[in-house]
Amino acid sequence: MADSSEGGVPPAPVVQPTVNHRIKLNVGGKLFETTSSTLQVGGHDSLLAALSSRHAIENDEREPIFIDRDPEIFSTLLSLLRSGRLPSAARRRFSKQDLAEEALYYGIEGRLRSALSPPPLMGINATLASTIVPAAEAHPTALYAGSDDGSIWIAHGGQISAYDSNLIHSGTVRTHLEDIASLRCIWPEIAAIGSLQTPGLHLYDVSSGRQVALVNWSDPSDPRVYKARVTAIGATEPGYNGRRHIFAAFECPHRENCILSVDRSTLQIVSEIGRLSGSGSKTSSPGKLVDLTEVGGGVVFASAVSSGAFGYSGYMRLWDPRTGKAVWETSEPGSGVRSDRFGDSFADVDVDRKEMAIYKVCWKSGDLAVADMRKLSEDPWLYLEERSAALRSAGGGTNSIVSCYNGQVFVSRESGLEVWSRAEEESEEGEGDAQRKKIWRRNFVDREDDAKRGLIRGMEAGGDRLFVCRSGVEGVEVWESSNFSGAICLF
Repeated sequence: MADSSEGGVPPAPVVQPTVNHRIKLNVGGKLFETTSSTLQVGGHDSLLAALSSRHAIENDEREPIFIDRDPEIFSTLLSLLRSGRLPSAARRRFSKQDLAEEALYYGIEGRLRSALSPPPLMGINATLASTIVPAAEAHPTALYAGSDDGSIWIAHGGQISAYDSNLIHSGTVRTHLEDIASLRCIWPEIAAIGSLQTPGLHLYDVSSGRQVALVNWSDPSDPRVYKARVTAIGATEPGYNGRRHIFAAFECPHRENCILSVDRSTLQIVSEIGRLSGSGSKTSSPGKLVDLTEVGGGVVFASAVSSGAFGYSGYMRLWDPRTGKAVWETSEPGSGVRSDRFGDSFADVDVDRKEMAIYKVCWKSGDLAVADMRKLSEDPWLYLEERSAALRSAGGGTNSIVSCYNGQVFVSRESGLEVWSRAEEESEEGEGDAQRKKIWRRNFVDREDDAKRGLIRGMEAGGDRLFVCRSGVEGVEVWESSNFSGAICLF
């Protein structure tokens, strides 16, 4: 046999087995016994891992390590390290804030956050988990839940209240605005807000409570352009791409309007997009902006809708910020809509950025329709049908709101909240192996008693949570799926 030390393969290093020491702890006068491997589950940077590496013992003769903290909560956190989940009784005994403060002390807040995070949101089995009620002027006027961690910012009475991933209140900022109608996050801790009463796009640091910038629309060649208010804000999430711009729709007192592209880093105006007179419903200022520049061929989606004695009317447009021109648009009533759909304009619309699809709900019929953004035409709408006769009657779409999240479409109605989700079923067509095709299923999310609390006027989803606010009702409802639900996912 060749000697590996002479030009051959070097010998493999001898790996010493890890010794799993027993550790004794005295937490607040109560004795605990565990192992070093259990304490190290929290991560190498945690306090418990440091204690286990410095004070590991193999006998019972050494004094237990003393920690002057709450023993009951420590017992819960120790169970978390042992099993990877919290005991069910702990959720009833301790508040999330108490658990979070102790987990932060021990350096295992990441473990606790994972244990407290809700399962993937499925509208079919979502239930009302909690309600967030700000301390003052608690009627929400705008929501932002775009982060993936389940946190939320709530605008209420000119204030912004922030709640972390555990829905623990992390601070409230009082702005100089009386009412906030638009709210988006452009950098971590930096909010872009707009008001229908106060001119300008305002940037606030929600951690320090100070205003960091103000953007106004002005035109030296047109003195009519002044005191322009913000009607909508579109911006990708802060971690998506920091180089992307902020898009804000501005409207002057005489209704002339445009969309401004603002550099996210310098907060300087880059360009003016789509200046319109605002003299009619087809030229009014957008009420919704969705930034698709990263995923949708470099475009921005804009829509406006208005209602009156004769129903709803509005438009949708895709703007190219590079040219300042619309690359696709449709208006309702009109714009090639089939004769059997004329007069059944959309009441609300939303964009699924991942699926590259536009969803609208019609005000008269209440029907939900989808358009593939990669195949837009004069009339690109596919109207979804529920095959179950018991669920087919949706009611009208007056005051309805549409919100897309993770391949699901949530639709609020005066009668309640529903969700549309995709499913697969076998088709009789094809030879050999059965062919499968996509179908849509409609299910109710809330119960009749939930709908009686009030009309849904705001809806945002993020971090596997659905946040809902209702007209005339204080606070924001938090809807989550349950790990113990017996429902079966349809998609």
